[in-house]
Amino acid sequence: MGNKIEFLGTGTSQGVPMIGCGCSVCRSDDFHDKRLRTSAYVEYEGVRLVIDAGPDFRQQMLRSGIRELDAVLLTHMHKDHTGGLDDVRAYNYFSGKGFPIYAETPVQESLKREYAYAFGEHRYPGVPDFVLHTIDENPFRIGAAEIVPVRAVHYKMPVLGFRFGGLGYLTDANYISEESIEKFKGVDVFVISCIRREKHISHFSLDEALEVCRKVGARQSFLTHLSHQLEKYEDLCRVLPEGVEPAYDGLSVVF
Repeated sequence: MGNKIEFLGTGTSQGVPMIGCGCSVCRSDDFHDKRLRTSAYVEYEGVRLVIDAGPDFRQQMLRSGIRELDAVLLTHMHKDHTGGLDDVRAYNYFSGKGFPIYAETPVQESLKREYAYAFGEHRYPGVPDFVLHTIDENPFRIGAAEIVPVRAVHYKMPVLGFRFGGLGYLTDANYISEESIEKFKGVDVFVISCIRREKHISHFSLDEALEVCRKVGARQSFLTHLSHQLEKYEDLCRVLPEGVEPAYDGLSVVF
């Protein structure tokens, strides 16, 4: 049974190009430099998952032709990772049942505020039907897939990365402990966010992300959540060490 990850979006919270910006990256004609908000589709042990559903969720599902989906996993509560969840209504419609969302308790509480209309006692017909599943740092299963959450920190906010057998995925973090890095060791493919070269208050810089990649030691590592403050895709490819590549929207990798 084949396992794969498809990068649905690889851009930071404002995407690339950024509204109103005229920098060379935002003006690039290269499709690799057109980045929707960060999200990924994972097929693992026969289970079809999306990690994070930001404001571009509908566009991403249509572009990738994802007609059936078993669950969404949320890394944290920020809008660029949860802002598209209203559109699971389409999956409700075609499946005739509630849609599973796996998230930590604080993230669930955020969803109940953000999507209060979906949780009220007298719900308007046609609003999304969420089925919330509580996760923490303990491994959990969806069907045949065992998923290992991995703790990291996004400024002062605890966030989760995930390990799916030979795949490790971590976005929106600027700190990860050695204990958490150990949970990623042994993966074949590792994905980590990197927002720019300069140090950032809540995201790994390029050097910091590369250091985590070195410690994890995957055969292939991919950078995601990239901003227009990094080089164009083709320029970034030339300067990254062997085994590390910038991901781009639509890239599919088998693991």
